[in-house]
Amino acid sequence: MTLRLGLPSKGRLMEDAFGWFAARGITLGRAGSEREYAAQSDWEHLEPVLLSAGEIPRELEGGRIHLGVTGSDLVREKVARWEARVEELVPMGFGAADVVIAVPRFWVDVETLDDLDAACAAFRRAHGQRLRIATKYHRLTRDFLQQHGVADYLLVDSQGATEGVVRGETAEAISDITSTGETLRANGLKILSDGLIHASQATLFLSRQAPWSGGEQAALASLKVRLGL
Repeated sequence: MTLRLGLPSKGRLMEDAFGWFAARGITLGRAGSEREYAAQSDWEHLEPVLLSAGEIPRELEGGRIHLGVTGSDLVREKVARWEARVEELVPMGFGAADVVIAVPRFWVDVETLDDLDAACAAFRRAHGQRLRIATKYHRLTRDFLQQHGVADYLLVDSQGATEGVVRGETAEAISDITSTGETLRANGLKILSDGLIHASQATLFLSRQAPWSGGEQAALASLKVRLGL
């Protein structure tokens, strides 16, 4: 039986994923030209499929692929109750980035989530509306702020350069992903001291929704041995 493996379709994530499997004895690569989203494997029980990183959580959730390589932040954001639908097999050690809460650097009295909660309340009293937090990570941010007792805020969608929305005055704070924090600092923002929502990295996930017959289970067991899992 063949296991379908979703892989990032381009860029550093794709190359790092190929390298990770190669280091464990499985050679993956593109099939055809760079314009073709096709891939190949030298292990007969593995069928690689090239997808965008954002598509892979959806395909895992729908059971259309057995395995997928994508950021742990994307699975948590895109798949409701993700633990029931997918399983983390192994973090892969590349693609590291943090989802964080950041506020304007000139907010000298706002360093923690408790400070942010107080700022939200003060903002509503002063302006008659909720403090806006721009993000692409609505589920992760909402759950995190709720767990830490932050209220009186409004999440607004950001599909562009989230770091620039505060200067553009379309939000007062942001929740975004960052690798080094340099872009945040360049845009006059600082990360709250306890504002780490999730430390993400590329992870090999298994779909609990995919067909897992005896043949697929046997192929998975063999793959785990090859990968040292």
